Amino acid sequence: MSISSATPVIDEKVTKRVALGALVGTALEWYDFFLFTTASALVFNIQFFATKDPILAGIFSFGTLAVGFVARPVGGLIFGALGDKVGRKKILMITIVGIGVVTGLIGLLPTYAAIGVAAPVLLILLRIVQGLAVGGEWSGAMIIAVENAPVEKRGRYGAMPQLGSPIGTILSSGGFALLAFLLSKDSFDDWGWRIPFLLAIPLLLVSLWIRSRLSESPEFEALMEEGETEHAPIRGVLGSSWKQVLVGAATAMLGVGGFYLVTTFVVFYGTTVLKLDRNLLLAATLIAAVFEVFILIGGGRMAERFGASRVVITGGLLSAILAFPVFLAVQSKDPFLVIFGVTLGVCALSIPYAVSGAVLTGLFPTRTRYTGVAISSNLAGLLSGFVPMVATATLAASGNSWVPSAWLLIGISLLTAVAGVAIPSLSIKQQGLKA
Repeated sequence: MSISSATPVIDEKVTKRVALGALVGTALEWYDFFLFTTASALVFNIQFFATKDPILAGIFSFGTLAVGFVARPVGGLIFGALGDKVGRKKILMITIVGIGVVTGLIGLLPTYAAIGVAAPVLLILLRIVQGLAVGGEWSGAMIIAVENAPVEKRGRYGAMPQLGSPIGTILSSGGFALLAFLLSKDSFDDWGWRIPFLLAIPLLLVSLWIRSRLSESPEFEALMEEGETEHAPIRGVLGSSWKQVLVGAATAMLGVGGFYLVTTFVVFYGTTVLKLDRNLLLAATLIAAVFEVFILIGGGRMAERFGASRVVITGGLLSAILAFPVFLAVQSKDPFLVIFGVTLGVCALSIPYAVSGAVLTGLFPTRTRYTGVAISSNLAGLLSGFVPMVATATLAASGNSWVPSAWLLIGISLLTAVAGVAIPSLSIKQQGLKA
């Protein structure tokens, strides 16, 4: 890649404010999205799908989860192209509203017992709308944070929006765990699960207030002033940057697909097959999320020192090595080992996730960056959305064996590690930035 043009002078006070605004938005995004994934494992299979086979109900429920990921690339194309034409900030205001409102509506949705087949149909429709909005949210938040940051510090500021993932997990899993502890199982299944979804509305209002104070990307403003914005960003990305799209998607795959395998699928497997207490598994994801915060912060700093590609390779290989130990720990049914196993797995796959935002933004030039990052991240999201369903299907086909799921995690991990090798040759070269 050729050397990019010089970026405008950066005021780091503005950088920190923008990074905080991006973080708050992604925290709400992941809170809403993780509510759905956790509910898919604990609630939706019971309340929205009429079948006495728990494995089949789980497949249906995870299928609904996957539908949102199918919608994400479409949303990425729409909002990515708009973000490259009209600006990052305007699109981020739209996407955050879409995510928050839909999540609140899910909390009001009648169950199968109340309205029959209309219940899962409405759930799927709401999931599609949520997926469309999420398709443009993460990429925009990441880009506006990175483009407002000094080049030599993009590793740490690119990691800040990623903190929204563990924060969203802590809020969603913590909310479910608290309600599961305070309420009886019947009360939780009947109405208690709705409370975290309804809380998305006040959280949305707070996020909107903070987002309204964001500064537009100086790089994009410079393009606007020069009249050099891309008129056909989708065609530009798919025509000249398809290699970057594939490498970017593979880079992000472990942090998304691997995460859902180690958390969402493990929660389902633990409660359905191992008959573990749901509070134990929710606690495991909660504790893992706390540790993930520190991994993400450290990963961003490591990228500045050693280069993002080395961080991606290290995390991918480590996650592959730990795949069998993680599932063996859960299989033991020992509470300490279950928590340790989930935490270990999440920490390993969070190493490349910490730098995936900085990597993806570095693969594309400013004029097509929103579109390129959106396509890459949502392609990874599309594939990742089917991971829990595939793992559940292999579980049924193998007589409830966890071994195929461990191999699935190894495959995803090695895919990300291989992508890390290709990152330096495909990235935009900028002085002070280590790919």
